[in-house]
Order: sequence, then C-alpha cells, then structure tokens
Amino acid sequence: MRETLSIAMGVLSIVEAALLAACGLLAHFLLNPAWGPVGWYPAGSLALGVAAIPLLRLFGAYRVSQTHPLDPRVFQALVGWMAVFAVFLAFLNLTQTTEVFSRSWIVATFTLGVLALLLARAVALRYLRQLANAGRLGPRVAVIGRGQALHDVAQAVLRDPFGLARLIEAHDLGRDPEAAMQRLIATIRAGKVSEVLIALEEPNGTLEALIHPLKSEAVAVHLALPSSLRGVPVLGFDRPAGIPALALSEVPLSGWSSVVKRVEDLVLGALLLILAAPMMGLIALAILLAMGRPILFRQHRLGFNNNTFAVYKFRTMTTAEDGAVVPQARRDDPRITPLGRILRRTSLDELPQLMNVLRGDMSLVGPRPHAVSHNTHYAALIDGYLGRHRVKPGITGWAQVNGLRGETDTPDKMRRRLEYDLHYIENWSLLFDLRIIAQTITILLGDRNAY
Repeated sequence: MRETLSIAMGVLSIVEAALLAACGLLAHFLLNPAWGPVGWYPAGSLALGVAAIPLLRLFGAYRVSQTHPLDPRVFQALVGWMAVFAVFLAFLNLTQTTEVFSRSWIVATFTLGVLALLLARAVALRYLRQLANAGRLGPRVAVIGRGQALHDVAQAVLRDPFGLARLIEAHDLGRDPEAAMQRLIATIRAGKVSEVLIALEEPNGTLEALIHPLKSEAVAVHLALPSSLRGVPVLGFDRPAGIPALALSEVPLSGWSSVVKRVEDLVLGALLLILAAPMMGLIALAILLAMGRPILFRQHRLGFNNNTFAVYKFRTMTTAEDGAVVPQARRDDPRITPLGRILRRTSLDELPQLMNVLRGDMSLVGPRPHAVSHNTHYAALIDGYLGRHRVKPGITGWAQVNGLRGETDTPDKMRRRLEYDLHYIENWSLLFDLRIIAQTITILLGDRNAY
C-alpha cells in the first residue's frame, strides 16, 4: 500500500512542479495581455517549479501518513509553497535583483500557485479514492492458517482501518494442508494476490512448511502476530491491513524499483530495437535463403510468477521442439545449421527477444528463461529453483556475464546458475543492470560457451 501511494505522490510532485512553473508564466500573461518583453520571467517561473519539489517534500507535502494514508496534506503543501517564495525573495535580495520581477507578478504567481495546489490536491484525492474503492490501491490479501487465528485475521483484513485492503481468499489448512497451499499458489500465479498473511496461534513446525513454497512466489509474505501478543509493542513489525505482522518475504522489485526497471526496459529496449532493425532484416533474409521458413523460432517458457509466455528467437536449428521433452543445445549439436551456429555464437539469434521486452514478457536483464520441461525437471531436483521467477526473465543476466551460458546438463551447473540469479534478484539496482549490459556487449564475440 505504502509503495503504491509513494509512487502516486512522486507523480503528483512532478505534476505540481509543472503547474507551479506554469503559474508564473500565466501571471505574466495576465499582467501583460500583449505578452510584452518576457525578460527573466520564464526563468523565474521555471526556478519556482523546480524548487517546489524538494521544499514541498521537506515540509512533508508528499509524505504518506501511516495512520491517514489518504490525507491530502494541503497544509504541508501550502507551507512548502510559502517556503519556496521565501527562498526566492531571499535570493533576489542577496543578489540585489529585486527589480527584475514586478511585485504584482510575485503576488499573482503566489496566489495562482495556492489555487493550483488546492486544485491538484483535490483531483489527486478524488482519483486515489476511486482507486481505493476499486481495490487497486491497497494490498490484495490472501490469508492462510487454522481455526480461530484464521478467522480473526480474515475479519481484521475486512475491517481494515484504512479501507484499502481487499480480502481475496482465506485458506484453512484443516485436514489437507497441501491442497490448501496448492489453491493459494494457483491464486498467486493468476496475479490476484499481492500479499499473504499467515495466521497461526502456535506456528511451531507448520510455519516452515508454509514459508518454503511461498518464498518462490512473487508475493509478500507476513506472519500475523498472534492475538495474545497484539497489544504488546514489538519493534520491527509491519502493519499490513492494520494488522501487526512480521515480514517473512518481500517482492524483490516493487514500488519505484519496478517503475525504474520498466522505464529502463522501454527506453533501452526501443533504442536497441531501432539500432538492430537493419541487422535483423539481413538475418531474416539470410535465414529465408539458407533454411527457408519459418524465420523465427517460438517456444513456451516459464516467466514472471511462474507463468508461461512465448519467447521468440531467430531459427538456428533444423528442428523446433516445444513440447514435454526439449533437448538442450549441446556442443557440435547436429540440429544446428551452419548459419545458426554463427548466430548462436554471437547471440544474434536473441535479438527478436527485444519484442518480448517491449511487450512486457521479459526484461533486458534478468534470469534467463528456460523451456517448461527443463523447469519442471530442475524444480524437482533443486530446492528454491522457482525463486528465480520472482522477477521477469531477461535477455542477459548476471549468470551469463559470469560465464554460465550454454548447456546446463547437470544439477550442479544449474545450481551455480541459480546462485547467480538469486544474487541478482536480491541485489538489483539500475547501476547493476547497466553493468551487466555493458559486460554482455564486451564479451559476446569472445564467448566460448554459446553453441
């Protein structure tokens, strides 16, 4: 909930900065309908808008309240706007440039800014309330547990004091815990749940059995504090849906991280696709002349949240398996054509996956997606294997730039790849992604593990 609201506040800060800068230009136009000499007025207007972001933030205008998350914080915004003008006037006095801006323009800009902030806050509050009523602002919660604890936590979610949380499902472990867990995981993979609350009066050994499968899913997991301890102040506890709970697992990329990651994919993905378009056209023509149709190879693979998607590559083999059994490519594989060997060696066969990136199925950087049959095989052999699907798969990844490309024909090789994938997931940053992309470019031609 707080992450969603933080993003909304970030967007609001940019919108309000633009509005406040526009107020300065509007004030100049209203005072000079003929739009006389503009002088320093555009620069002054821009300076006010830019200064508004840090100063309004400093006074708490964009802070998400823990107790009143939909508080419009109008007072804080107006105080911040007053601070902007105080700093602006102080700067004019220090530089002895007060005559550059007329007093009437200063008064008009300040007044218009107050009206703009009031209007922006009213519109933002109405929009956020609409999102809250539609269940799109707060957490979508599933509760799993036993007996009275399950009932109490489910009722507490329904009575969320913020009115934002939505109870999607409640699963009673009852006589068949495995079936209850399978139903919960199916709901998570359908994208209906963003948060799981475990409700047990006496966790004991049951808790570990619940956490183990949930840690491989793209969902936040919390242990609700037993009712007997809810009145006790405990440091380090979150309050999902107003319920004191201990965070056991978080979604790796959420809030602003997910926004930055998607913008990175859209901007760099589109740029790379434009640059690669002529090369892709030549490769398509070469495949058509050398091997005939189809030009592209399409295969189903497991992606984010353990859901399947169709990945695209340039065809490099005489066959195109996409079934229950998909043999991995190996060195001197007879299925690989001479042209295909060149494309695979240089990784040019991966270029069509830029379309997967723009569609949102993949990311530029992330764990490499494996065929569904390979995933099924290794998930049964390696503990925590499916945890690599808590983020979108990538065209390149931390494992690949560390030499772990090509065939993974043994569990040990896959475990090594998994270690690098999980390290990437837990330590993601924009700089980390850019580092991996740069390393990928530098090692492509010298790679000896691609075949």
